[in-house]
This record gives sequence, structure tokens and C-alpha cells, in this order.
Amino acid sequence: MNSALILIVVAAAVLVVAVWWSRKQAVEHRRKQLEDARAEARRWTERLGGQVLNLVGTNEAAKQALADASERHGAAISQLDQADSAEKCRLTTETAMEGLYYVRAARTAMDMDPGPDLPDLTGRHGAGRVTEHREVEVDGKQQVASPTPTERTPHYYPGGRVAGRPVPEGWYSEPWWKTALVAGAWGVGTFMLADALFSGMDGVPDAAYAEGAPDAFGGDPGFDGGEVGDPGMDDPGFDDFDLGGFDF
Repeated sequence: MNSALILIVVAAAVLVVAVWWSRKQAVEHRRKQLEDARAEARRWTERLGGQVLNLVGTNEAAKQALADASERHGAAISQLDQADSAEKCRLTTETAMEGLYYVRAARTAMDMDPGPDLPDLTGRHGAGRVTEHREVEVDGKQQVASPTPTERTPHYYPGGRVAGRPVPEGWYSEPWWKTALVAGAWGVGTFMLADALFSGMDGVPDAAYAEGAPDAFGGDPGFDGGEVGDPGMDDPGFDDFDLGGFDF
């Protein structure tokens, strides 16, 4: 009887030690991952900071691109200060790398060597790129997209997904994607503008803007000829979307 009790106690002790050791190893692994990710994020953030401090724009496109790069640098610093997980550190790295894409754009706009290639940003490859000069009129305003910086297209975007939709790499007359970036959803006007700019353009995936407006809202909003906010629409929250400053 005593032997059986001793065996039970020993087995329980071994189990407790094994659980403690497993948890200790897991904590140590997470700590190491966090340290490595933080160091990587800091490296990219400092690299961006050095570029922002040492470059001065000589034309409107370069100045705008450097202003965007500086904004990303400030965001990366803030994110790094608050990062308490490896995933948050990786998001900081992504922010800093995006800033470096703006630096490359500024250097290109000033006819300088853009420097070494950068790792792809999340969603950038699938977003495509502007391959031709295109000008459209939306809500009485001229909107322009170009593969290169011009006096009329000083706003650069490195390409990626904004609120779930692709925005191709290119130069634009206005940063129209920021409405969806801030709101977290595409308004009807923003979608219609993107559709007009990119449909049928070489370099932009056909599926990105060929499917029509319903996908901009994650499903069929139930258009049946009614107005926005019509109770007959399938999406009860549709009338809460920001229309992006365009009146349709």
C-alpha cells in the first residue's frame, strides 16, 4: 500500500515538473521570438529614419513621397514602443518597409538611384501596378493615374490591399485610397473611381475590378434600383459607409 502511494506521489511530482518545464520552455521561446522580431523591427525603423533625415525633396512628387515616408517612420516608432508580441513587431517592420518604398519613390522622382530592392509588402504583388497613363472624370473631378511621377500625379502608393481591396502601385493625382484606409471600408464613390481607373489595364489583375461594386462591401449589397439605405437592401449597415467624398 505504501509502495503504491509512493509511486503515485512520484508520478504526480514528475508530471508537475514536466508541465512546469514545458511552460518555462514555451515562455522562453516566446521571449526569444519577441526579442528577434523587435530587433528586426528596430533595424528597419532605423534604416527608414536615416533615409528620411538625409533626403530633401527637389520637386513636388519627391516632397510628397518623403512626407509619406516620414509619416510611416513616426508610425513605426510608435508601434515599436507599444509592441509586446512578435506579431506586433512584424507589423512594425511592415510599416517601416512601406516607408522605405516611399523613399525609393522619392529618389526615383529626383532621378536618383532608388537603391536596393526591398522585400514585398503584404498584398503588394497581387495588387498589380499602373502601366499606363489614365485620366477619368468622377463626380466632376479629374482623377489621374500614371506609372511615373508627373506634375499632375505627385502622390505615390507602393501597392497593396486597402480595406480588403487591391490598390495598384503607381502615381496618382490624389491619395483617394486614404478614405477607405481610415474608414476601413470602401464607399461607393471610391470603388467607382478605382473601377474607372483600372478596369482593363495591363498590369492590374482582371479580377480585382471586373467583378463590380458588390464585392467592395464583402458581398452583394442587394442593389435593386433603390437608393443607398433602402430598407430593401440586403446589407442593413450599407448606409453607414463613407462615400469617400464622391456623390453618386
